Amino acid sequence: MAAGEWGRTRDAKLATAGSPTWRQRVEALRYVPLLLRLVWQTDRRLAALMLVLRLVQSVIPVSMLWIGKLIIDMVIALRSGPRDFAPLWSLVAIEIGLAIAGELLSRASSLVEGLLGDLFSNHTSVQLMQHASSLDLEQLENPELYDELERARQQTTGRLGLIKQLLGIGQDFITLVSLAAALLVYSPLLVLLLVVAVLPAFAGEAHFGAVERALFVARTPERRQLDYLRLLGASERTAKEVQSLGLAPWIIARFKALADSFYADNKRLAIRRTVVGSALSILGTLGYYVAYVVILERTVSGVLTLGTLTLLAGSFARSRDVIERLLLSASGIYTQTFYLKDFADFFATVPKTRSLPGAPKVPRPVRDGFVFEDVGFRYPGSDRWAVRHISFALRQGERVALVGENGAGKTTLTKLVGRLYDPSEGRILLDGRDLREYDLASLRASIGVIFQDFVRFDMRLDENIAIGEIEREREYIDAPRNGKPTPTSIVDAADKSLAASLLPRMQDGFSQMLGRRFQNGVELSGGEWQKIALARAYMRDAQLLVLDEPTSALDARAEYEVFMRFSELIAGRMAILISHRFSTVRMADRILVLRGGAIEEQGTHDELVARDGLYAELFAMQAAGYR
Repeated sequence: MAAGEWGRTRDAKLATAGSPTWRQRVEALRYVPLLLRLVWQTDRRLAALMLVLRLVQSVIPVSMLWIGKLIIDMVIALRSGPRDFAPLWSLVAIEIGLAIAGELLSRASSLVEGLLGDLFSNHTSVQLMQHASSLDLEQLENPELYDELERARQQTTGRLGLIKQLLGIGQDFITLVSLAAALLVYSPLLVLLLVVAVLPAFAGEAHFGAVERALFVARTPERRQLDYLRLLGASERTAKEVQSLGLAPWIIARFKALADSFYADNKRLAIRRTVVGSALSILGTLGYYVAYVVILERTVSGVLTLGTLTLLAGSFARSRDVIERLLLSASGIYTQTFYLKDFADFFATVPKTRSLPGAPKVPRPVRDGFVFEDVGFRYPGSDRWAVRHISFALRQGERVALVGENGAGKTTLTKLVGRLYDPSEGRILLDGRDLREYDLASLRASIGVIFQDFVRFDMRLDENIAIGEIEREREYIDAPRNGKPTPTSIVDAADKSLAASLLPRMQDGFSQMLGRRFQNGVELSGGEWQKIALARAYMRDAQLLVLDEPTSALDARAEYEVFMRFSELIAGRMAILISHRFSTVRMADRILVLRGGAIEEQGTHDELVARDGLYAELFAMQAAGYR
């Protein structure tokens, strides 16, 4: 999408989003208990200590002002009466003690809140990853949910600020009550002037906070676009094509256009906020000086002492600051809770593909195998059937190959058999029972898969292989090496997949870091990465192996060796092979030929060649390329 199109999309979203109403802001407060619960779960001791520190801090300001009043009145009394300085020095000592206590409490609060903030970020990040891992592939591929995930991910580091705001409000409220009590004793008018002085600033900040939130939501897709462009323009994984195709100027120009658009929006909002905020702040300042004139007039007329003048002036000034901070914090909480709503909404997303209560585990061994009964599937948001009217059986110990042109539905069938998606119509049976009735974790543990677009993990060589059976090998890969031998299971998988042929290049053997992301990492070719991905599949104690183009990046010799070993490996197991290489699919017991999402023909290699249909046509075309 061009930068101009992104801009028009943003403007349309802003026009429809608008600013939240006061009712929406109040309703958003219902997410605050969720945040409090998360913070309490993070570390109860630190959370309780944070609360106590804030509570004690709240009474320091009025105590300091009251001691200051007593000191001034005592100084005046000492000038005109007996000079007993002991009470004065006692008051000064108390004031010094309060000042030191306030400083220590402030630093202790910063320490505790900083530590809790780090723990909170870790805690919520773990919960976010756990929930994301439970969602369906369909949900994670939904752009709207991905935007929600992106905003929720950003909240993991920033939402403790809301807790600090809430605690600050509690602390300020207690401080305000104590200050207001002093003002009320001498002049209720001062309290009224306080409220009038701060209301304009509060209204302005509440408005601009809502506008800022609307911008944040509307620009989520653009932020992801910026991150993607930044990755394209500065990544070792894209550098070859970017440089070969001369894409850098175009990527940079598109990034700059979007970034400039962000800056322009932020600039407009910042200028408006500054101008309006300055005007409203002047009103608050005028209100303060009206109250100050009242206090001075009463002091000059003898109604108030100089100590009381100091107390009231200080109380008024501090109260004004506290009320303004309270109201602005309340406005900020409205805004923060809207951000928190993103976090809550993401966790409210429930996976569609999950196990039923009491679901049985997949039998070991599988008795009959899989049966597809008139299976059809459409990807979410698409009107086109990816596959339809698919009916076939995969019997125990049978090897089935799927052949067809790109887009014929081969990979879709492998996703359905592993319940990454559920059929839109029809059903898949395993030993006579609908696949959806089995325990999901048990089903996926029974299947070993290597997808065509497998992930290249920037981890050690042994970790890259061990994650194929993570629960079994976790104790090994999480423990310090300390010269411990590599488990036989990892060594055997590397041998079967030919990944062991890479060891002579690996300075650290199985502990060698792979990829260029981390220090001393070794980059591999596509074929070498594919051998490691195959090793992961061999690690699993799988009853069904699904290999989607498992040798596409291997040379002819490596492919031959892999499949000679593969043939031995899958003996007695079920296997689904997807390949465009007919030398690969010939080893299958049965070949299904797909066209347009439907099975056009099936049989052995010889039967299909003799039938002179689509398979024979594709085989002849490929064979011609070797003549």
